[in-house]
Amino acid sequence: MTRRLPTFLHACAWLFAAVMAVLPAATRAGDAVVPLIPQPAQVTVTEGRFTVGVDTPIVIADDGKGTAGTAAYLSDLVERTRGLHLRVQRGPAPAHAIVLQRDPQAVVTQAEGYALDVTPAGIRISARDDAGLFHGAITLWQLLTPDAQHGPVTLAAMRIRDQPRFAWRGLMLDSVRHFQSVAEVETLIDQMAQHKMNTLHWHLTDDQGWRIQIKRYPELTRIGAWRTPPDAGKNGEPKRYGGFYTQDQIRQVVAYAAARHITIVPELDMPGHAQAAVAAYPQLGVTGQRPQVSIDWGVNPWLYNVDDDTFTFIDNVLDEVLALFPSTYIHVGGDEAIKDQWQASPAVQAKMRELGITSENAMQGWFIDRIGQYLDKHGRKLIGWDEILEGDNLPADATVMSWRGTDGAIKAAMLGHDVVMAPAPNLYFDHVQSELEDDYAGRLGVESLRSIYGFQVVPAILGAAQAKHVLGVQANVWTEHMPTFAHVEHAVFPRLDALSEVAWSPAASNHWPAFLARLPAQLERYKAQRIPYADGAFAVDIAIDRTVALVTGRATVTLANQTDFGNIHYTTDGSTPTLDSPRYDAPFNVTLPITVRAASFATDGSELAAARQRVLDRASLLTVAGNSMPNCPGSDFRLRVQPLPDAASTAPVYTINVFDSCHLYPATPLDGLRSIRVDTARLVRNFAMAHDQKLVVSRPRRTPFGELVVHRDTCNGPVLASMPLPDPTHSARNFTLNAALPAQQGEHALCLIYTAPIEGALYAIGQVSLTP
Repeated sequence: MTRRLPTFLHACAWLFAAVMAVLPAATRAGDAVVPLIPQPAQVTVTEGRFTVGVDTPIVIADDGKGTAGTAAYLSDLVERTRGLHLRVQRGPAPAHAIVLQRDPQAVVTQAEGYALDVTPAGIRISARDDAGLFHGAITLWQLLTPDAQHGPVTLAAMRIRDQPRFAWRGLMLDSVRHFQSVAEVETLIDQMAQHKMNTLHWHLTDDQGWRIQIKRYPELTRIGAWRTPPDAGKNGEPKRYGGFYTQDQIRQVVAYAAARHITIVPELDMPGHAQAAVAAYPQLGVTGQRPQVSIDWGVNPWLYNVDDDTFTFIDNVLDEVLALFPSTYIHVGGDEAIKDQWQASPAVQAKMRELGITSENAMQGWFIDRIGQYLDKHGRKLIGWDEILEGDNLPADATVMSWRGTDGAIKAAMLGHDVVMAPAPNLYFDHVQSELEDDYAGRLGVESLRSIYGFQVVPAILGAAQAKHVLGVQANVWTEHMPTFAHVEHAVFPRLDALSEVAWSPAASNHWPAFLARLPAQLERYKAQRIPYADGAFAVDIAIDRTVALVTGRATVTLANQTDFGNIHYTTDGSTPTLDSPRYDAPFNVTLPITVRAASFATDGSELAAARQRVLDRASLLTVAGNSMPNCPGSDFRLRVQPLPDAASTAPVYTINVFDSCHLYPATPLDGLRSIRVDTARLVRNFAMAHDQKLVVSRPRRTPFGELVVHRDTCNGPVLASMPLPDPTHSARNFTLNAALPAQQGEHALCLIYTAPIEGALYAIGQVSLTP
């Protein structure tokens, strides 16, 4: 990146003008931005101030249980994050108090809406329902935590009138691929509540595990909740992986969420993604065989059978699920059900002929319709991924969750179905947030903080009547590459801030610079609650022209971050940058060798991102990390994965293409370079490719276990080196390959191709180094 960052004074003036232009009275108190996320519908700053201190009580002004719960939650949250104890009391409000009241005459009439008034005499929050009162308390808490300080807070007088844009403001948590404890799920729920999110879509069954206790079918958790990792008991991989939630734990989590006005919508995937269930009870499957609980990510072939006994099982499971989850909606999955087993089954084909069904997609529609009828009889509604549209007989009141882009939502809304927008890749939080080499595992490409903030929930093609079918929006946290809760938190925060504003705030208030101005206070709230958010949106990229540096021994350094927000300070002596370090205003010149470190800071001096470092010397410039090497032409699929599927560490990560193990080393002056060293990692190939298996590129090999072949310029260019791979059964997972290079002149790129058998392990590049 080469764009010049504005000077400090110019940046402040630009940001202030931009914020004030879009919301002239809605986000400022005096000259300070009111640090609220999501942005309320209306904020009007008035005359005067009010100070909240230890002598300011929280007064419960009605007899409602919900009001008392909100008061207790507010008091506890303020104490934990501000160190300020506010006592809670009932009865008539004294002067200079915080008053909470559920009021049928509250001025904001919409469900979940609230009114918040700060005057020189005190603070009052009123709402017509408990959820609105709770949301108002969250807004007050944010007002009381404008920075990282502790103790009393002086607020500008203001009037807030607020209500949500969408009724469904969701986050999907996948607890199947990797399992979270009850405490971890509750931590996520707490943060959702602080962002005014109201729906946790909980993914509880899939090929890789069954996570919910069903008392009538104990094998679902005795067998189906556990898998044997590919290298069980070796290299730190556990001997078995899994876990499940007991019904008592489910009740605990549901109650915890309800107290924070969050509804949990459970998902039990069907008719596909059923391998764990079939592993527990083989008669539920099509073949009668018992598979293992899957260790492979992706699309597995195991489907539920379609006989009456299978539906009896599903109905009995649903009975227990309905008793645990009071949600209106029950999610039945419906995605990625490849029909190979149904096509090959005489029994299924006979059932189709009996029903007059002519395609397997229509058979899935019949299957989903039958489940929908059962839910309807029990006063619930079916929701599923957009494949449930394919059978053309979807229950009229079924809701479609659109994940394959937005087309499913558009089709469903035009057919009169309610929809929830959750498209890939836009709102898939398993995608990485940056291309920084130190980002965590996940899918590539990048779904940045800014791209989440810019998501348009209602497709422009929908008319006004059709747009009313858009219930809301959610992001999905698929955990194939998130083995620990630290990975989940890194993936979710701070992108949840952007999503919350998309889901809650009026579309007209969407303004990226104003959002960024309010975000530093929220990052401090994360720190106060020990939430390890990702800082990639603000981390500094240290860029140079590599070829010029190699040829001349000099470089022009450009510093920038993904958001173009904040002030960058840097050092060239290897020390940690501080506010006293030089501020970056324009590219600067250096002579090699040198070490550049840089960090971003908010205008209040708080650190937005930890310092990043780049060593600039000849050896470092000739060493290229595998994570920064692009794919060879022909396939753009990229994943960042860890050494083992269930590795609990956050590093190292390796970038792979499961379709083609081919990587490009950038064009480099090769004069005088006579050897190549490649740090290599052997990884588990645990990817179920289904019908895409035919796209995996297989290349001929010359040695028993394959080679790493180095071509010049292109992947069909002259071979410069061929390095045999060691026997995978008698070698370490990480090893180094070395080879001599024939003398070359001029600048050339290198293409590195693994020829290992595609039935075996995957090989990844840690880094490639060229040496004299």
